Amino acid sequence: MDKIAILIPCYNEEKTIAKVVGDAKAALPEAVIYVYDNNSTDKTVELAGQAGAVIRHEYMQGKGNVIRRMFREIDAKCYIMVDGDDTYPMEYAREMCDKVLKHNADMVVGDRLSSTYFTENKRPFHNFGNSLVRKSINQLFECDIKDIMTGFRAFSYQFVKTFPVLSKGFEIETEMTIHAVSNNMQVENVIVEYRDRPEGSESKLNTYSDGMKVIFTIIRLFREYKPFRFFALLSFILMAIAVGFFVPVFIDYINTGLVAKFPTLIVCGFVGLAAVQSFFAGMILQNIAQKNRKDYEMDLIKLAIRSKD
Repeated sequence: MDKIAILIPCYNEEKTIAKVVGDAKAALPEAVIYVYDNNSTDKTVELAGQAGAVIRHEYMQGKGNVIRRMFREIDAKCYIMVDGDDTYPMEYAREMCDKVLKHNADMVVGDRLSSTYFTENKRPFHNFGNSLVRKSINQLFECDIKDIMTGFRAFSYQFVKTFPVLSKGFEIETEMTIHAVSNNMQVENVIVEYRDRPEGSESKLNTYSDGMKVIFTIIRLFREYKPFRFFALLSFILMAIAVGFFVPVFIDYINTGLVAKFPTLIVCGFVGLAAVQSFFAGMILQNIAQKNRKDYEMDLIKLAIRSKD
């Protein structure tokens, strides 16, 4: 098992990868640096190898697929994950490692949004998207994470080996954050400077399609981790619709003694039943989610015992 493993997912980063590997070696000389190539068509692999990184490959396209491969294959006491685009200064890596190794943090967030991100980043919709995602998750999951989408993080062995990677693409950072918060893991924050990509280096993140994937991931994980709140909200909406359409029918009945809109009354009845079903479905799923939380805690205990053997 490595003491510190630096994990760098890469796809066509020949402009910056050698510098990122060099900076990582200078910041953490005792660490093993792994570059996971994701079907690059340029000189990323060649330059990373020349810089001293261990080269490995993931042939299924997508950052989530790369992280799944990295987390399965690498065993370390502390993991540093950083993008290969040279947007994160590696001098913060030591502080992030210390929070994992000495302060028992499960995940350390390299917080760009509290420093230079909004001035350095040249894509305004990225700025808006990051703010929207951060506010949404903090509101829905009752937490205070400073940067949800950052690609600069540190992890403990327990986090990496118990994190079920389901996302295939850039929504993986959102999934990591919600997993840590929902399972009551210790999340620490380190403010890092952010610098925009150098000229000639292009972002692989699509503002609109990847942004929609992130939003749907938040909704999906909210339903999975907070099922009672999700289905209670759905129940409230359905019941409000049912009552809204029922009131005019009821007023007509009071005034005339007749039901003039039988189809509306029938639809109101079915929507009301759906609201009741949604509420009780949320209660049942909440109990299942609670059972899953207990099982997860037991898995953490077993993992801790195995790591000491």
